Amino acid sequence: QNSPECFSIPSKPLRSNEPTPIPHPTSCELRPPPVTRKIIHIDLDAFYPSVEQRDHPKLRGKPVIVGGDPRSRGVVASASYEARKFGVHSAMSCAQAHRLCPQAHFVYPDFEKYKEASRQMREIFYSFTPLVEPLSLDEAYLDVTSNLINEPFAKNIAIAIRQKIFTELRLTASAGVGPNKWIAKLASDFKKPNGLVVIPPEKVSQFIQKLPVEKFWGVGPVTAQKLHSMNIRTAADIQSHTILSLEKALGSFGPFLFELAHGRDDREVDPRLDPKSRGSETTFEKDVRNQSVLLKTLEAQAEQVSLDLKNLGRPGRTITVKIKYSDFTLMTRSQTLFHPTDNPVLIAEIASELLFRNTEVESRAVRLVGVSVSNLIEDHVPLQLWFDFEKIEMVKTNL
Repeated sequence: QNSPECFSIPSKPLRSNEPTPIPHPTSCELRPPPVTRKIIHIDLDAFYPSVEQRDHPKLRGKPVIVGGDPRSRGVVASASYEARKFGVHSAMSCAQAHRLCPQAHFVYPDFEKYKEASRQMREIFYSFTPLVEPLSLDEAYLDVTSNLINEPFAKNIAIAIRQKIFTELRLTASAGVGPNKWIAKLASDFKKPNGLVVIPPEKVSQFIQKLPVEKFWGVGPVTAQKLHSMNIRTAADIQSHTILSLEKALGSFGPFLFELAHGRDDREVDPRLDPKSRGSETTFEKDVRNQSVLLKTLEAQAEQVSLDLKNLGRPGRTITVKIKYSDFTLMTRSQTLFHPTDNPVLIAEIASELLFRNTEVESRAVRLVGVSVSNLIEDHVPLQLWFDFEKIEMVKTNL
C-alpha cells in the first residue's frame, strides 16, 4: 500500500500573538482526549497447506487439500489457493473436494507441526507488543498503539511482522490495520493472500459502505434473510435505519449490528481472553422429522467442531446438544468426559446418544439442532498427555 497512514490528527499550533486559551472547568474538558487505537489483524494464508508446501517442495504450486482420505467421511481442514480455484473449501467433505479437484494432493493433517509453527509466529508478535489476542493457530489481533519498538505507524509494524514471518517461517501472512478489531479483521480479508490493507479512521465509513450483511459478525442465513426482508443488504442500508427499528426486528443484536455498520467496535485486544467453547448449529429451512437427516447433520457439525478445536489447539470435555422444536421449545443435554477430546467420531457418537436420549425427538418436528464442545483444556497443558486416554475412550464407545 502506498497511501499514507493517518491514525492521529495533530493539534493546531498556537500563533505567537494568540493568548493561551483558558480551559473551562467542566468535567468533559478536563478529560484527556480519547486515544485512537492502532489494531493489526494477522492471518496466515492457507496455513495448513502452506506448511505442507513449505516442508514438501514437490507440493509447491499444486492444489493441496489437508484433510481425511477422499474415500472416507472426513472433511477438508484447509485447502491451498490452487485448490480453492476449483471451489474447494474447509469443512467440505473430502469426497466432494476430490470430485471438484481430482488432481489435488490430499495430506493428512499434522496438528503438532502446525502448533509449532503457530508458537513461532506468536513469538514474533510478542517481539512487537505484549497485547496479542490469539484467535486460532493461524490468526491473532495485536494492539500496537504503544509498542516495543516505538514505531508510530501501525502500517510499518505490519510490514515488519509479515517480513519476519516470511523470513523466519517461510510462510506468507495477510494483515489488516484499522482503528478497531472489526475494521482490522475486514481489512485483512480484503486482499488475500499475502496482502496488506490499511484503513485509517477517516476512511472507515467509505470502506464499509458496500459491505454485504452476510459479512457481519453474527449474521447467519436466518438473520440475513430477515434483513433482506427489510430491504437491508449492505452496511449503508443498516445505517439508514434507527437503532430502535433494528432492535425491534433483531432484539439485542440490533444495536450491535448498528454499531458495526458505522465501523464502531469498542472491544479491546485482550491477551487473557480465553475461548470457552466451539460449536455448530443448523436451522432447517423446513422442520425435520427424519431421524437420519438429524444424524447426518450431527455428524457434519461434529466434524466442523472438531476442526475448530484442532485449529484452536484446545480439546474439550463437555459435549452439548441443542434442539429447538417447531414450536420453539428449546432443549439442551450435556455429557462431560473424563478426558478431553477433539475427535469428530467420538463427538458425533455422544451427540447422537444425547439427541435420542429424549424420546420426543422421534415424534416432534425439529427446527434447529446444534453441537458444541466446552470445558476446554488450558493452553499450557500438553496435548500428548491425553492421546492414549482418547483411544481408550473411543474403544469404550465402540463396545
